Amino acid sequence: MYKTDVFVDVAEEVLAAIRGQEQDDAAYERRKFRHKAHYSLNRGDGIENDALNRPLTPEEILEQKQLREEVYAALMQLTAIQARRIYARFYLGMTVAEIARIEGADRRRVWESIRRGLKKLARRWTQPDNLTAA
Repeated sequence: MYKTDVFVDVAEEVLAAIRGQEQDDAAYERRKFRHKAHYSLNRGDGIENDALNRPLTPEEILEQKQLREEVYAALMQLTAIQARRIYARFYLGMTVAEIARIEGADRRRVWESIRRGLKKLARRWTQPDNLTAA
């Protein structure tokens, strides 16, 4: 901890820069309050998404739609069990243990099935001509 204050003479330009920064900080705080951005981002009501996420452009929306369709088409080329388990794991957000409990299967077998399915997807994804071939 500091025990004494020290005063330093600075050039007028440095003082002007420091004061300008203080004014900019104060203006930022006023704008933030004026535009109702003074809420805590830990509040949990989604305000941080409104503040941080910009709306998607039509091109980005189209790209996302096409990507979803391609992933779905590749997923449908897997075996029914692998497709169901991967869908449950990644689309529905279920854990491997939950999937195993629902299916009445061993957790290791479910995990291995998902892993093999993902490997197949990766191989097919790197070869686009295999996406349309059954």
